[in-house]
Amino acid sequence: MAGRKKKTRLVGLVPEYVGFTPDGVGVGKMPTIRMTLDEFEVIRLVDLNGASQAEAAAQMGVARATVAGIYEQARHKLAEALVNGRRLVVEGGQVEFRPTTSDRLQGWPQTKGGTIMRVAVTYENGEVFQHFGRTQQFKVYDIEDGKVASSTVVSSNGVSHGALAGLLAQDSVDVLVCGGIGGGALAALAGAGIDVHPGAQGSADQAVQDLLAGKLPQATVATCGGHGEGHGCGCH
Repeated sequence: MAGRKKKTRLVGLVPEYVGFTPDGVGVGKMPTIRMTLDEFEVIRLVDLNGASQAEAAAQMGVARATVAGIYEQARHKLAEALVNGRRLVVEGGQVEFRPTTSDRLQGWPQTKGGTIMRVAVTYENGEVFQHFGRTQQFKVYDIEDGKVASSTVVSSNGVSHGALAGLLAQDSVDVLVCGGIGGGALAALAGAGIDVHPGAQGSADQAVQDLLAGKLPQATVATCGGHGEGHGCGCH
């Protein structure tokens, strides 16, 4: 008899940091423990946010017993990594991304017609802000017939990284233009169905024109790795 089909778990945040390695040990010199995204989510909800297992189950769309099992597995993996000095990587799992908040971004355009392509650009003082996870504003452009029909500047509400992806998707963004972006945020945006065009610099308006002219390549890998260790962007 076939086993019961595993139910998709809802996760509210894609992790910003997906790999953890003990100090002074090369990545290739130790066993790797893999924590799935649903295990990460249970740890985040219960141990960080203080939710009960029942509350976590409701947010993830599964039974409380399922959360209890996930939690036990996740805690064991954390203990093994800490006590035995193992590398911990967060990836995989049968999950669906859902943002952790239903709040709309401040000042966001309320509707988008079916023929509109909505582009969000990380924004500061007229230029493309260089770190997606730290942007305080977006400039949002509605594109119709290959031209900018309207634009407006909106606040990010202080939300960062994985949660930002859900809010951008909620407000019907099709394309993100930015400077640097890390792997966790890139995965979150891809999961939300948003195309990412990183590496833009200078004028935000000109970056959108370059996008429309096909001059901004779409991202396939993280683009915030070239600043050196300790650069402090928080994008990894």
